[in-house]
Amino acid sequence: LQDIIPQPLLDQYLSMTDPARAQTVDTEIAKHCAYSLPGVALTLGRQNWHCLKDTYETLASDVQWKVRRTLAFSIHELAVILGDQLTAADLVPIFNGFLKDLDEVRIGVLKHLYDFLKLLHADKRREYLYQLQEFVVTDNSRNWRFRYELAEQLILILELYNPNDVYDYLRHIALTLCSDKVSEVRWISFKLVVAILQKFYANGANTLGLNFINELVVRFRHCSKWVGRQAFAFICQVGMFSLCFYVYVEI
Repeated sequence: LQDIIPQPLLDQYLSMTDPARAQTVDTEIAKHCAYSLPGVALTLGRQNWHCLKDTYETLASDVQWKVRRTLAFSIHELAVILGDQLTAADLVPIFNGFLKDLDEVRIGVLKHLYDFLKLLHADKRREYLYQLQEFVVTDNSRNWRFRYELAEQLILILELYNPNDVYDYLRHIALTLCSDKVSEVRWISFKLVVAILQKFYANGANTLGLNFINELVVRFRHCSKWVGRQAFAFICQVGMFSLCFYVYVEI
């Protein structure tokens, strides 16, 4: 029970998420409820989250992927409303489920990956480092916009991790995306590579920066295929030409 909105109105809303009702009344009703849930949660406040928790879990496991997709696109907004403790307890398990869902659902998580991860404590956030590389693999390899979005999110996510974590985990993803078959993905990935280099040097991790540039030289500058050598030129063009050229001469 709560005293924010009329209880009969809330009860009516909660009853609309009943799977049996969706089959007999309106197949789209669960999707509409999922779309409205962050607004209802904001109105009730985090102190009344217990009124919506079971409903949210029901919608998150709905058989219709459109319902789960709707929740995936708004889970970062719900995390802001609930705060870090409730997010860690009630939203993180659902977030983890969305990560393993269909691409149509995963894209909702990916679009706001940075917004969600920055709300987690550092130790919990670090658990996702290894899982980030799973976004490179999609149900349909032609879905290049998925990989493009991943590169864009990684540019933002860099600030959430220390240079060693970036080097051990995110560097490999960046190099993989730089060799993508789609030029749009490669181009945004070159910006990601430059952002990683800037991360290293801004934090005084010069050794990691030199190692990474050396890897870029070996992998792209001396590539037997012209597209690899072109990639190296584009990386320099994006904004690090002087540094790349200086280090290349030194090497």
